[in-house]
Amino acid sequence: MQTKALAPEYQGALTKMSVNASLTDVLAEGVRHLRQAELSGSQEEVARAGLAVAEAHRRLGQVAEADRAWKSSYRAARSAGNTGAMAWALWSGGTLARQRGALRLAFRLLGLAAELGKRGGDVVARGYSLAGLAETGRIQGDYATVATLHEQLLAEARARGEARHTVWALEGIAQIHRNTGSLDTALEMFEEAAVLAGDADDRRGRAWALRGIADIVSLRDGATGRALDLLAEAEVTCREMNLSSALAYNHKMRANVLFRAGRHEEAREVYEQALGEFRAMDEPRGEALASLGLVKARARLGRDRDATAADLDELRGRLSRIGLLNAREMVEKAYAELGVEPVPADAGDDRR
Repeated sequence: MQTKALAPEYQGALTKMSVNASLTDVLAEGVRHLRQAELSGSQEEVARAGLAVAEAHRRLGQVAEADRAWKSSYRAARSAGNTGAMAWALWSGGTLARQRGALRLAFRLLGLAAELGKRGGDVVARGYSLAGLAETGRIQGDYATVATLHEQLLAEARARGEARHTVWALEGIAQIHRNTGSLDTALEMFEEAAVLAGDADDRRGRAWALRGIADIVSLRDGATGRALDLLAEAEVTCREMNLSSALAYNHKMRANVLFRAGRHEEAREVYEQALGEFRAMDEPRGEALASLGLVKARARLGRDRDATAADLDELRGRLSRIGLLNAREMVEKAYAELGVEPVPADAGDDRR
């Protein structure tokens, strides 16, 4: 039996905050309770309120503030000797590191979080941290390593009736299937996630699931109108909850759908919008993916072939430095798709 979606990262005085609460509301409440906790001298409450503040800042794309908040939460938890709270703070820090493209740091922090969650007997913190490790490996493109972990976490979430975590796992596995070409399976899992998220009142999870469905129906069926309608529905949630990152990825997918439909000028405009949004929140993975789409749209609109090749060369190098294997493969395919040649690795930087 799946429960209604809960937000276990909202703790202490913030426990009653809804998973669907606007992030600006979460931030305001988190800051208010953090000040009260600081005045009371309770380091445990400082850690708990600080976690909500960190997560609100992170999801709003306020990277520097999120970085300060999770570290402050960790220090308070350590001062209080609360191992579980330390795990949650490290989970937040590891998730932020992944968002910023610092994948090695993300693996390290999330691994420590999983260990502390286990040591402290906090099953949910451990599960979220393992999920973070799985997601980091997935966006890196290391599907063989993390597919089994995704399946394990899905089984655990189903067994405990954790709807929100079940939705996350379904969407992660669906994305692996989508990226490895099993589109029918991916669609089934995205649709299951959307239904489950709707039943559990998990608006964020449903918005991500709708984005996944839109991607598949556009890619597999050429159903442009349906895909755009799904993205429009998801965008309403993103805006109402102030989900900055989800909104930027929604716009990037809208541009993908327009590009596939041959509406290259519209796609160019939306890729530029998404690129600006990703840059504003310092999210290099999204920035790189939006940049790739923009390069392709500009090429279809007549951009010079040498300039297109130079753009792809720069992107290939950037993605290699971040460690995004799947995204780099997308760049490699773009050379052939656009009919341009990459600069050989030993040719220097003359073109750039």
